[in-house]
Amino acid sequence: MPRKKSASQSASRSAALRAGRAAKGASAPPPTVPGSWLAAAVGLAIVAAAVCAWGTLCLLFWQGSWQLLYHPTAAITRTPASVGLPFGAVGFAATETGEPQLKGWWIPAAPGAPHSSVTALYLHGPDGNLGDTVDALARLHEAGLNVLAFDYRGYGQSKFARPSEARWREDAESALRYLTATRHIAANSIVLVGRDLGANLALQVAAAHPELAGVVLHAPREEPASVYFRDPRARLVPAHALVHDRYDMNTPAASLRIPSLWFYWTPKLFPGAGNDEPEIFKIVTAPRVLTWLPTTSDEERYYQDALSRWLDGLPVPR
Repeated sequence: MPRKKSASQSASRSAALRAGRAAKGASAPPPTVPGSWLAAAVGLAIVAAAVCAWGTLCLLFWQGSWQLLYHPTAAITRTPASVGLPFGAVGFAATETGEPQLKGWWIPAAPGAPHSSVTALYLHGPDGNLGDTVDALARLHEAGLNVLAFDYRGYGQSKFARPSEARWREDAESALRYLTATRHIAANSIVLVGRDLGANLALQVAAAHPELAGVVLHAPREEPASVYFRDPRARLVPAHALVHDRYDMNTPAASLRIPSLWFYWTPKLFPGAGNDEPEIFKIVTAPRVLTWLPTTSDEERYYQDALSRWLDGLPVPR
């Protein structure tokens, strides 16, 4: 009997202890989180969200800003045949699999043309594709030149790639190698011809290749990269760090060593009458000629006359 009583007492004490603990736990207040900690956590979450949103905006600007300057199209709606010029389709700058990355046209000079020993490498502007250059190519053919014109990557039938200054420069260098290495045309009989942003590119390439015969620059852009920085979104991101295209003209103009012919449209009534020389033209120390073109039906005549006189003075093999 004493043992049973002792066990009963032990059980009662254990039950009492458990009940006491339960009562104590029920009466204890729940743990609280300091308000300062909550405020800090909310602040960090807001900052993290803002940083993520800003980073996303930077990424989107970097990926899409090229469309502010370049406007390529794929469909070629005109060819030299539309103006009666004989031409051949060409492809070069092949990949490892042998597929040409760059597509273009070879337009031979007419038999007996006055400058058939000279080849023009045409570099078009940032809009459209080769189909939009047919009239300009016809002018060069009329002047008696052989002409190679091509589309940069991302334009026309050339391989797709996002246009950029670096890619344009690579493509122009590939076209030069095609002329000299594949067609075996002497570098000192090649003239670069660039229009709009293609003129900025032509100046860069010409400065790097003093072995070429000359360069024709038709209305180069003064500050092409400004289209990036004038965009309202550029104020929200470090645009100057995200965009690398500059098409600087000062450095290549100062280092140019071959003859150059510059065309600009005149802001005044009479071409050459009191028009100031463009600042970039003044930097050039090599032989250079400036021609103002009227924005009238006489433009064609002024262009052909100036181009023919300039070509006559080039020291190229005949």
